[in-house]
Amino acid sequence: MASAKKSTKPSSKSTKSSEEILSEFQTLRNEQRMLANKLSEMEMELNEHKIVIDTLKNVDPKRKCYRMIGGVLCERIVEDVMPALVTNKEQLMKVIEALNEQVTKKGIEINEYKEKHNIRIRGQDDLQQQEEDNNNKEAKRNAIVVNPIVD
Repeated sequence: MASAKKSTKPSSKSTKSSEEILSEFQTLRNEQRMLANKLSEMEMELNEHKIVIDTLKNVDPKRKCYRMIGGVLCERIVEDVMPALVTNKEQLMKVIEALNEQVTKKGIEINEYKEKHNIRIRGQDDLQQQEEDNNNKEAKRNAIVVNPIVD
């Protein structure tokens, strides 16, 4: 009898309103956008490090150079700056790799959430339907019809 009572009551935890589902979906998408923005920022920083390293490779190691540290421009020499730049570049590459994995995982999570709650995005679904229709039309046009000649 106790089990019958449990099954007849609607569970409020498992049933979500469409607003809640949409809100969670938007939150997931915003998280993915933030990760992608951070990834882009890190890639730009990595490119800057590569440019500076390539430039300083051809310079005398005792030559003066300037480096921005915490918003303060500091005078150093090339041989002191290069190891720090190389280390930073390697660390940036690790961070970029980790961010790429996070963005991929978030995308998979979003797709699973969309399928679980049957979420359709208007612009995306319309384009997919048009592509399918165009593919079907092309397949029909490319079909070869052979009419046998009977004598």
